[in-house]
Amino acid sequence: MQYAGIMSPLPILAFLILPLAAGARPALEEVRQQMGRASVGDVRGQRDTVGYAATAEAIAKAWEVSAQGPMPESFHARIAPGVIGVIGPHDDYVYAGRVYRQVFPLVTAKTVVVVGVFHGYRKFGARDQLVFDPYRAWASPGGEIAVSPLRDALIAALPAGMAVKDAAAHDGEHSIEGIAYFLKHARPDVEIVPVIIPVASFERLSAMASALAGALADAMRERGWQLGRDVAIVISADATHYGEDFKHTPFGAGGVDAFLKAMDRDRALVRDTLGGPFSAEKARAFYATVVDPANPDQYRVTWCGRFSVTLGTMLIGETARRLGMPPVRGVPIALGSSVDTPELPLRDVGMGPTAPANLYHFVMHPALAYTTGP
Repeated sequence: MQYAGIMSPLPILAFLILPLAAGARPALEEVRQQMGRASVGDVRGQRDTVGYAATAEAIAKAWEVSAQGPMPESFHARIAPGVIGVIGPHDDYVYAGRVYRQVFPLVTAKTVVVVGVFHGYRKFGARDQLVFDPYRAWASPGGEIAVSPLRDALIAALPAGMAVKDAAAHDGEHSIEGIAYFLKHARPDVEIVPVIIPVASFERLSAMASALAGALADAMRERGWQLGRDVAIVISADATHYGEDFKHTPFGAGGVDAFLKAMDRDRALVRDTLGGPFSAEKARAFYATVVDPANPDQYRVTWCGRFSVTLGTMLIGETARRLGMPPVRGVPIALGSSVDTPELPLRDVGMGPTAPANLYHFVMHPALAYTTGP
């Protein structure tokens, strides 16, 4: 996401490109002052009230107009709703709403584990842990979204020190809320398990994914739940962030040629690395493409979802394996960008862009579904 919300775009861009500054982590009160709608008590508020819907009227219109063309680039897959997992974007609705509409309605389970990006992990000094929220529910334009009791069962089953609850981290993060609002609109009784993923080595991400998958599979068996029918895993990720302010211009400062080359590169990642039969080797290949494995804080390709996608895809694959399901396959759905289609007409209901979008400053929007069998 190219974020501003009620702030300027600079803080989120800083999370993307700058090293951790010296000083204490942000206090909860400080973080809540920067929210569009502050958290109160046991209900998480809303970080971004500009890029995402803040009223029932706004989410209803976003849902409606996001189904209208012109549509982003499609891989022409035919996937029935009820998938076990998806990857989808969290950019502003005006830019990415059409991609949201193609991928998130494929999730029909009541309980959804949402694996989010932790953009600000440097400011919070976070690494090598699963960062859960402490809330009973999340506010949304369509009413409260319950946090599933499954969250606490999972945390209790994980090794000591692997998971933490952090209100300030979740209050300061926007990568889950916009997706959760679409899930809520599609299924009003949806319950979520929000978790954001900071920097970690591939080996640590693999260990956390394996432990979380074990805890999730055990909890599902105890409850008689099935993956896809009762539980799904949603991975939040925007793909390449291109431009000088992202410090990522491998194909030149910008323009049509740079855009097409960046799209070609992300298309190959979506189609060939994330798509097709899942394997841990492919997860490792994705990780090594987008970050330096010897220094994971350093991007190679500016996918903000570098850690959420790596852990999330392994979580999907390992959970399915532990439940005795057929092999997992990633199915590319779409690849959009902030400059490939017109903005959605949402300004009249209070939404708009949180940063500019042009051929010198653009973000890609990946969408894949995960299923089992052929």
